Amino acid sequence: MTAPAPIRRVVGVLPVVPASPAHRARSLCETGPVKRQDLDDLVRLRRARDRMDRDYAEPLDVTALARDALMSAGHFSRSFRAAFGETPYSYLMTRRIERAKALLRRGDLSVTEVCFAVGCTSLGSFSSRFTELVGESPSTYRARGHEPGAAMPACMAKIHTRPIRNGPPRLG
Repeated sequence: MTAPAPIRRVVGVLPVVPASPAHRARSLCETGPVKRQDLDDLVRLRRARDRMDRDYAEPLDVTALARDALMSAGHFSRSFRAAFGETPYSYLMTRRIERAKALLRRGDLSVTEVCFAVGCTSLGSFSSRFTELVGESPSTYRARGHEPGAAMPACMAKIHTRPIRNGPPRLG
């Protein structure tokens, strides 16, 4: 299965997270050649995504990320979703939940401490989002055994325990 020609050109320049190929093609590449502005936007979007990966525990908002990307908040959100398949807020919360899962598996922090350690400011919102993505509450996840994954290298654990949006939750 190969992507349409405009997508292959964009993917050849920057790695793109799976999203609807047709939507990305319409939004970023249109049907003609890739424009220099589109590539510049993708570079800035990738930098914003990298910042979210790096500074997930900091209080980040779409307005600040958009300002760093030299875009309006609306344009940034639409472009981010077109490029990466989810909104900036959704991506950031997925990163936070991913990190929370790792901290909860360790078992030495309470759910409240984990909530604040990953940058969430509301325990209720954190628990709701965690349950939505993982399929069980943070307390339940923390309480059950995680011995088989304990010996797994962190890079592999990240792949196998990444929260999945819009699909059945992975128990792992």
